[in-house]
Amino acid sequence: MWDILLVTGRPDIMAPFADSLAASADVNLAAAGSAAAALEKARLAPPQLAIIDRFLPDMSPLGLVMELLQISAMINTVVVSAMSDEAFHEASEGLGVMGKLPDPPGPGEGSNLLDRLRAMLNPG
Repeated sequence: MWDILLVTGRPDIMAPFADSLAASADVNLAAAGSAAAALEKARLAPPQLAIIDRFLPDMSPLGLVMELLQISAMINTVVVSAMSDEAFHEASEGLGVMGKLPDPPGPGEGSNLLDRLRAMLNPG
């Protein structure tokens, strides 16, 4: 079972993407509407993956990545971003972010992300 935390202040916009993740039988999808809520959930039970939207009410997405790393360096992260690949790479360098998703991500990005996560955490 994959524990995934979706952190977004835009649940309606992110719903098709979230639904694609939740449809997988091996995914336990939790949601948090703010960075503070995400940090609280991560302290109680660190997810294997945190998907962080670019619009949060209380912290920048990369700021949240840094805070999650303080809780557990084993939490994989992906950020929804409108930045170019180059700008995102520069901004997130050294944080171990798996990558970025387009804004907004669609159902196809959900299945691709799960495939990447499974390959990364279950090699061979």
